[in-house]
Amino acid sequence: MKTTENVLIVDLEATCWESHPPRGQESEIIEIGVCIMNAKTGKISKNEGILIKPQYSKVSPFCTELTTLTQNMLDNEGIMLDDAFDILRAEYDSEDLTWASYGNYDLNMLQNQARRFYTDYPMSDDHINVKTLFGQTHPTIRKSVGMNRALGELGLTLEGTHHRGVDDAKNIAKILHWCLKNY
Repeated sequence: MKTTENVLIVDLEATCWESHPPRGQESEIIEIGVCIMNAKTGKISKNEGILIKPQYSKVSPFCTELTTLTQNMLDNEGIMLDDAFDILRAEYDSEDLTWASYGNYDLNMLQNQARRFYTDYPMSDDHINVKTLFGQTHPTIRKSVGMNRALGELGLTLEGTHHRGVDDAKNIAKILHWCLKNY
């Protein structure tokens, strides 16, 4: 597993519905939660949530209940996806750093959204699936478990709001740091 001195942790939130998306709507990234973690010390820096205006969907009440994000919040504070990708490149060295997410959802969603919006993929090819790594590294958990359960297994508490990218990125960093120390 290749890691850079600092690892970029990413957690996405996307539009979602209790069942199928309404006709004409599709799941889109609405928040890119990021932080930088020093691979040796576990120190977390540059933590933020980049809010994105959805182009082909609206935030459902279910999505707001899950993430706390509202359509109004994204309309007022959100930016376009390609601008968010520019921030990842310019402020987080996303094309040069090893990056990590909990599972492959974020990897697949970033690739799909880059294609969908005809913009360059902003990440390096060096990705760590923290969910898989945790299952391989933990002495008794040998299967995929959710982020909250992984934190509990390590005696760590979830900080912030679950399903907010800005907070989940920090929580994922704590799990990754444990994995790197014990791998």
